Formats: sequence, structure tokens, C-alpha cells
Amino acid sequence: MSQVLDTPPPTQVPEDDLAALAARHGLTVSGARPTLPEYVRQLWDRRHFITAFATAKLTAQYSEAKLGQVWQVMTPLLNAAVYYFIFGVLLGTKHGVPDYIPFLVTGVFVWTFTQSSIQVGTRAISGNLGLVRALHFPRAALPISFCIQQLQQLLFSMAALVVILLSLSVPISFSWLLVIPTLILQFAFNAGMSLIMARMGAKTPDIAQLMPFILRTWMYMSGVMWSISKLTKSDHLPHIVTILLESNPAAVYIDLMRYALIASFHAKQLPPHVWPLAVGWALVAGVGGFIYFWKAEEKYGRG
Repeated sequence: MSQVLDTPPPTQVPEDDLAALAARHGLTVSGARPTLPEYVRQLWDRRHFITAFATAKLTAQYSEAKLGQVWQVMTPLLNAAVYYFIFGVLLGTKHGVPDYIPFLVTGVFVWTFTQSSIQVGTRAISGNLGLVRALHFPRAALPISFCIQQLQQLLFSMAALVVILLSLSVPISFSWLLVIPTLILQFAFNAGMSLIMARMGAKTPDIAQLMPFILRTWMYMSGVMWSISKLTKSDHLPHIVTILLESNPAAVYIDLMRYALIASFHAKQLPPHVWPLAVGWALVAGVGGFIYFWKAEEKYGRG
């Protein structure tokens, strides 16, 4: 003989009451995005991890090569040698450019800093999903750490550049101190671009396949191997093209570094309002890129 028991329907608790109950007991949404000031504080609290992670990645980069860390200097030097032969010798871009070897090597080293920061930033999230999904930390730590790694590598290259400058009788001057603010501004710009590309690369990994072509085109427009000031003095360029070439952020930081280090590179060769441009690009890319990345914080590593 069966007996049917009438069970009352489950009581529906309003979502507002559930939210209040969770808040009363200190419960929060898993992976929720913190406020911007809290996010900055979390990054600052992990500053030692960020720098240690960058140093470890730099040390491991050439650990399997027989020459080891020597490649940190040899790679940009070999690139500069190739560009010198193709552009300086075969295409003749060295004509009319005093101290062309320091001019070229400075351009290659500074451009490589921006190029590498953007390339590694594009894969900062998508290439480290295991770390992102396993540990809780502000995700911006990854692209920023990769930018610090590229800055450390640039400092090795700058040591080699100083040797090249001295061997070619380029005099030491107080203008060399301008290297410091130039590097700070360029790092802020690079970090912002790396954060932007990290978010885009996390959503669309195929972007990483396009970046080499985009960066190569950008390099040819940035005066790495040729003088922008020499080209813009001619009358055949439309005014808008001249403005775009002179406002190019990569070219701005390259020319500032050349002005700081090379005595034959004079202030008249710099684009108009070069320091406001350098600061403006650093603020727009750095602050804007950071906020753009932070807005998707809770989405990284999911899906």
C-alpha cells in the first residue's frame, strides 16, 4: 500500500537577502575584479614576485645555449650588423648621417625594447594559462614582469652600446643623464602597450601570429635605420605624413636616446615638442593600457 506524502515547495530566498547574508559573513564572488586602487595595492604588494619572475625568465632564456647570457648582447648586435649591411651599405642610408654606426645601434637597441615588450605581452596571459588558473594574483603582474625582463635585457645591450660609443670616440657628456628619464617614459609606454596586447591576446590568441608583420612595418616607419629628420626636410612629403612620422612614439623614444648619447645628433633633429610627446605617449599608453587590462581582470584564464 503506497502512501503519497505532500512536500511543501522549496522556499525561494530573494537574491538581495543572499547577497546581504554573504556580505555579513565576509563572503565575496570568486575571481571578482577588485577596485582600481585595491588592484594597484595588490600589484605593489607583489612587486618582489614581479621582479624575481622577470629575472628568472631572463636567466632561463639562454640557459641551454653554450654562450649563455652572452646572447643577450650578441642578438641585438648581430641584428644591427645585418641592418648596417643592408640599409647602410647596400641602400646607402648612412650617407649624410654622422656617426651612423652609433646612430643605427642605438635605434636597433631601443626599438628592440619596444618590439620585444609588445611581443611577449601578447602571449603574457594566453601563454601562461596554467599559472593564471592555478594561482590567485593580479594578472597585470605577468605583462609588467615581462616588460621588466625586456628592460633588464636592454640594460645589458646599453652596456655594449657604451663600449661601442667610446671605441668610436663619441665623447661622454652630461646629456647621457637624459637616458634615465627617456627609459622611464619608454618603459611606461611599453608596459601599457603590453597590457593592451595581453588582454587582446587572451581573447584572440591568433593576434600573436599577426604581430611580427605589424611590428616589422612599424619598425620601418620609426627611423631605426634611417633619419626621419633628413626625410621630413624634403618638400615632397604631405604634411600629415610628416606629422605622423614625427609623432610616432617609437621614433620619439629612439631620437631622444640618440640625442642623449650621440654628440653629433643635435636638438634640431628632434621632432617639435619631443618631451611633451614622450610624456603624453607614456601617460596615454601606460595609464590607458592599465585600466583597459584591469577591466577584464575577472575573465582571464576562463573559458
